[in-house]
Amino acid sequence: MAQYFTKEGLQKLKDELKELKEVKIPENIKLIKYAAAEGDLKENAGYHDARERKTWLLRRMAELESAINDAVILEKTVSDKVQISCAVEILLDGEKEAYEMVDPGEADILKNKLSYQSPLGTLLMNRKVGDEFNYEIRDRKMKVKILSIK
Repeated sequence: MAQYFTKEGLQKLKDELKELKEVKIPENIKLIKYAAAEGDLKENAGYHDARERKTWLLRRMAELESAINDAVILEKTVSDKVQISCAVEILLDGEKEAYEMVDPGEADILKNKLSYQSPLGTLLMNRKVGDEFNYEIRDRKMKVKILSIK
């Protein structure tokens, strides 16, 4: 299944995968060997922790490889609709908010990077300047108006 990314978002995944392969996994293998050398594996907490960490690292590597293989890079294009990699300014319940629409892996609400798959992001996608809609979260209804798209 295709996963949509910006160039920066895909590069971030590639960098994380490289870090796992070249640094984290080799470190973990050394840790397992060191812990195993301490003796009795049944009651060796360090060994079991290192093995669990290895499982997590390998699972994360598989997730990253899958995402990278299924990646579709969306370039910023000139459009009058909200799309991935655009900047959108909205009026959210009377307050101006500005967001960059990104893939879920890049989302960071503290940096105003909004996932296109988030509840608000989904409602914003493919709308135009001037569009208004209601957004409901935790039993609270808010009015949203799109002010600009860049």
